[in-house]
Amino acid sequence: MIAPEQVEAPARDTVLFKSSPLRTFVVLFLLLMLSFALVSPIVAAVVGGTGSPWWQAGLQAGAIAVLAAGAYAYSTRGSLKTWVRVSSGGLELAAQDSDPILLAWADIKHVTVRREGLKNLLEVTPVDLDVVHPVQGEEVGPPVLAETPEGQSFTADLSEVWPGPRRLRRELAKHLPADE
Repeated sequence: MIAPEQVEAPARDTVLFKSSPLRTFVVLFLLLMLSFALVSPIVAAVVGGTGSPWWQAGLQAGAIAVLAAGAYAYSTRGSLKTWVRVSSGGLELAAQDSDPILLAWADIKHVTVRREGLKNLLEVTPVDLDVVHPVQGEEVGPPVLAETPEGQSFTADLSEVWPGPRRLRRELAKHLPADE
């Protein structure tokens, strides 16, 4: 996988969106700790209280949260290397360990960022697959293609990407025609 830092940006106004296992770990850790804090008093009331001090429950919650968040953040699912770079030069995409591609804005038929269950997905439909330019190297191949109502589209899972999908939508809106 080629990192975005290894590829020269097509323009100076680039905004980079890339996966972050550390961010995933922190968010998941905090969610697990919050869940434990909300659920443990209910469980204690139903069971009749455990009699252990609060700090012991906090240590148990912390240990479980560190293990679960760490396992997820550095598992195959959590460590997918995805990056998207948006600039006036076009849209660059490397998804799930693919080779990066570059599409000029004129070569893009349709772009959408949507939710599917718990995942955020980016779908980029080129005008023609022949206009897709590999950015650097051609070892692994382009991002995954999927059949969408717009035609063959490159897809990327944005669940681990930071800044998030809202910011990506705003950046895309700056470069795409209003009807997108």
